Amino acid sequence: MRSTLKSPRTPLLIAAITSLMIIGCSDSSQAPEPAAPPVPAETKPNILFMILDDVGMDQLEIFGFGGATPPATPAIAQLANAGVSFTDTWSMPACSVTRGTLFEGRFPLRTNIKAALGSNDLVNSMTSPYATTLPKLLAKQGYESALIGKFHIALQQNYPAGDALVHDLGWDYFAGWLDETGDPSSIDTTAGGVAPPGTYSCGFVPGANLPNGADTGACYHADGSCTEQGVNVVVPGRSCRDEGGIFDPNTNCQSPRPERLNFNQLNAHSVSPVTYNFADGSVEKLPLTDPRTRQFRANFAIDAAAEWINSRAPDQAWMATVSFASIHTPLVQPPVDPNSPVSVAASDLDCANPLAQRVLSNLMIETLDLEIARLLVATGLASYNADGGLDYAPESTNTMVVIIGDNGSLGLTAKAPFDVGRSKGSAYQTGVWVPLVVSGPLVNNPGRQVSAMVNAVDLYALFGEIAGITDVQAEVPRTLDAVSMLPYLTNPEQAAIRHWNYTEIGLNYQPNEVINGPCIVGACTQIPNIRSICEDNNGTWWGEDNDASTNGVLAPTEGFEYCSQALDFVTKNGGDEFDISPLISIAVRNEGFKLVENTFKDCDPDTCIDRVVLELYEIDEPLNTPWLDREGDELPLDQLSASQQEAFTELTNQLAAIRASVIDCPGDGNIDGVVDDTDLQEWEKYASSTGLSSVYDFNFDGLTDALDEAIITANIGLDCRASGT
Repeated sequence: MRSTLKSPRTPLLIAAITSLMIIGCSDSSQAPEPAAPPVPAETKPNILFMILDDVGMDQLEIFGFGGATPPATPAIAQLANAGVSFTDTWSMPACSVTRGTLFEGRFPLRTNIKAALGSNDLVNSMTSPYATTLPKLLAKQGYESALIGKFHIALQQNYPAGDALVHDLGWDYFAGWLDETGDPSSIDTTAGGVAPPGTYSCGFVPGANLPNGADTGACYHADGSCTEQGVNVVVPGRSCRDEGGIFDPNTNCQSPRPERLNFNQLNAHSVSPVTYNFADGSVEKLPLTDPRTRQFRANFAIDAAAEWINSRAPDQAWMATVSFASIHTPLVQPPVDPNSPVSVAASDLDCANPLAQRVLSNLMIETLDLEIARLLVATGLASYNADGGLDYAPESTNTMVVIIGDNGSLGLTAKAPFDVGRSKGSAYQTGVWVPLVVSGPLVNNPGRQVSAMVNAVDLYALFGEIAGITDVQAEVPRTLDAVSMLPYLTNPEQAAIRHWNYTEIGLNYQPNEVINGPCIVGACTQIPNIRSICEDNNGTWWGEDNDASTNGVLAPTEGFEYCSQALDFVTKNGGDEFDISPLISIAVRNEGFKLVENTFKDCDPDTCIDRVVLELYEIDEPLNTPWLDREGDELPLDQLSASQQEAFTELTNQLAAIRASVIDCPGDGNIDGVVDDTDLQEWEKYASSTGLSSVYDFNFDGLTDALDEAIITANIGLDCRASGT
């Protein structure tokens, strides 16, 4: 169905793509800083937190980037002009990894969420039900919390709480998508069953100027209604999709409707399984015939967020997280704007053609911006002025607005001069440098840019500070990596608080040490967690149940465990060599240098061994000439100057200190730092329910059973609290 909250649409900027490159997809050692001044209880602001998916620093013109064809983002620009833009923000290299840090205030080596979650991952690599998640932290200050849209820090199929998992982790309300992998499904190339698979690359019937297209036909809806659409409707197949319908080309409405039409088929960003969690712990799962499941994801998120925010009592403090799924693959056309020739022309794009990806990403980012404006207006935080622009005066509101990208842009969507070969999924700058904008009544001297380095994890501290918590660490019974951010908002002269930064991507726990299979997308990567995700990124799957081949030679059905094994097979059978992305990529930096540690798995016919590669880069990154850690720019480790050697030693010691601050505590499933009878009681709860994956599965076999009980018993009395975790 069409969104019920309207806004004017700004012109979209797109151009032909002329070239293409494809890729594979507070810590105890931090010096303490003065705590931020608490916010008086009577003035506690609300918090509107928006997470953009796969939108890196390279995309936004407000930071001086966006390439030759930057997407128009006037709403985000207005928020930046009325707030503070952080120009040196690191995220983690993938969505689940960053979201885990945002909602726990802890780096991935503590949360164990090391990669984008997939259907094979154990609960050990999901946010723990015992974690002090952000909504649990803010509840101590009287806040109600909602999460709208993408979740992706736990998956219901392996999680004991099942579809109630968002409530289990502390949120009062959830409306969004608990998909198999946490991301949009593949494109339905049958367009709802009207044609064989592979016919419609974008999931809708295009115009008659394209093969299998049509300018007239019948638009059927799940409620049984049907309208005949023709020349009076712009691209009727796409318009019908936007209404939640299925378009049967070159036909008239029939009763009963054709049996081949399939209203139970997921379709990228247009048909999604919607789940609700309510404050009483109840769950509602909508059938795919419900109009809310048949909205474009960005539209659904804004409608649901506005409804929840507007239902809060005037004196009730709240935090609403709007977690978008855009611009995550598969990239498709957003709802058509009949008044925009560029939007209409985009109906002719082939979504399977890599050349279309950058155009589609621009369109989807511009839709995000429109939806952000629509939410601000719908909730009374802004209004539209006479020319359709946004009139936003944060000082007249009691709501802090925060926007961040969850990781760098993906491969070929990255804009020049950023490095498409070192983008999302890597610890290099293009993979972790993200936009961050904070606006609201606590900002003094708005319109500023803050160049001090911050980390996505620091938002946990910021939100606690906004809620009036003087010492956020004191409220959490385990080590936080988040450091204070509120002083940057209140004091325009604030000196840098964080003096080093950290990012990480690696391997999640899977039963019996299984890992994701190889996916060749230019380079070979093991980030895509299932075959469909690999193929949604125009990749070839070389893992289990593949149909890959080289020079007519089929790969073995069981596939390969590691990229190096796939490379060996391809080259031995006459195929071209390809690069291999690291299995683990970690980076740590200070003010002048960055150390990257990449781990590869090298295999011969008998064994596989880890190969660790260290790279040191010198940092100099004014926004107008961004520093990027490109291949070939690393310093030769055997020829370092005295100052470079000093930096290398400092950063390797810093990395070692971070790792040493994580203490293994076998048997401590509830992460309170002690192995005791409580752990036995909690183990029993999980073992006697499903007996499957849980945080009490200490041997990572996917079962919570007597083997795990034996580990608890063997460690009763162990106290890890003094060491830190």
